[in-house]
Amino acid sequence: MQRLYAFLRRHPTGVDTFWAVFLLGLSGLSAATVESGGGLLAAVLIATGLSTVVALRRRAPEKMLLLAIAMGVAQVLTGVVPGPANFAMLVIVFTVATVGERWASRLALVCSLGAAGLAQLRWPAETGQTGWFQQVFVAIVMTVPFVLAWVLGDSMRTRRAYFSQLEERAARLEREREAQSKVAVAAERARIARELHDVVAHNVSVMVVQADGAAYVMDAAPDQAKQALETISSTGRQALAEMRRLLGVLRTGDAEESGEYVPQPDVGQIEDLVEQVRQTGLTVDFKIEGTPRPLPSGVELTAYRIVQEALTNTRKHGGPDAGASVRLVYFDDGLGLLVEDDGRGAAHEMYEDGGADGAGHGMIGMRERVGMVGGTLDAGPRPGGGFRISALLPLKPAR
Repeated sequence: MQRLYAFLRRHPTGVDTFWAVFLLGLSGLSAATVESGGGLLAAVLIATGLSTVVALRRRAPEKMLLLAIAMGVAQVLTGVVPGPANFAMLVIVFTVATVGERWASRLALVCSLGAAGLAQLRWPAETGQTGWFQQVFVAIVMTVPFVLAWVLGDSMRTRRAYFSQLEERAARLEREREAQSKVAVAAERARIARELHDVVAHNVSVMVVQADGAAYVMDAAPDQAKQALETISSTGRQALAEMRRLLGVLRTGDAEESGEYVPQPDVGQIEDLVEQVRQTGLTVDFKIEGTPRPLPSGVELTAYRIVQEALTNTRKHGGPDAGASVRLVYFDDGLGLLVEDDGRGAAHEMYEDGGADGAGHGMIGMRERVGMVGGTLDAGPRPGGGFRISALLPLKPAR
């Protein structure tokens, strides 16, 4: 049964042709047994035309409507009494209201409203109604099926349009979801790239400085060389731990299933960071102003990375005798960061045109981090020499 139904759906014109042949045969049988005004030839031609309307109604609904109207006019002019073939007019009204152009649908409605009345005027004796009240009543009754056919077809048109809009909206939402997924993936990749840059740039630079110092004092001061090597070891372990955490978030479930990954750095670890930098030989003055309070995790990580990147840049570009200062200021509605150094400063490419420094993405990542938490960042040379980075991050109580 399902195969038959599927076959019929794939061949709608074949189904319509079958019913057209059936309607033509029924009309021919009616014409042969019932006396028809206007002549047998005219009745056959009109029945053939109306059967053609049924056969091709879905291929060319507008043209078939015009053909049906032409057959109706010919029927009125020749006096051929309505028969089974006139059922095609009801069918074409429904079809045009469902799938036809709007002008054809309106034309079908107008013809439906006037066809029954015109038939009563042309063939009053055929229905046995001679009084005008009876003729009006019969005309109204005969008009109802045509109007219902048009209303049903128009309702199906509206329903199809509604489902088409739903499908289009679903497809659009699916495309938007795919686009959002791609944006999210790109953002996550950028975030991981920033994290890797911060971890590698800071820790490796510390290790390089300590290694150079250890090589320099290896013979003259073995104890200092040993201390430098210990710093290299601890810094390397810290770098590996942070990189292991970053790689862990790339594998679904690993972060929850394993306790090996260290938590994200926060403001409380900035003092440890400063102490680590001091061990490399860079003089750093660190102060906290205001009352420390809980911060959103995004602000905690952003503040830590800004200080980390700023001190890394000081070691890279400040020169051998540079000193730095770090200030954390807790305001009522924000956290202020000020990192300054008195070194040689940095090339303008680091803080202009997006902050590309030619060797990495430190300033770019710093600006992106601040922007993600809704803060502001200002980076540039100090009037008296050196470099300054100031940031204001929004502060909201943790809940």
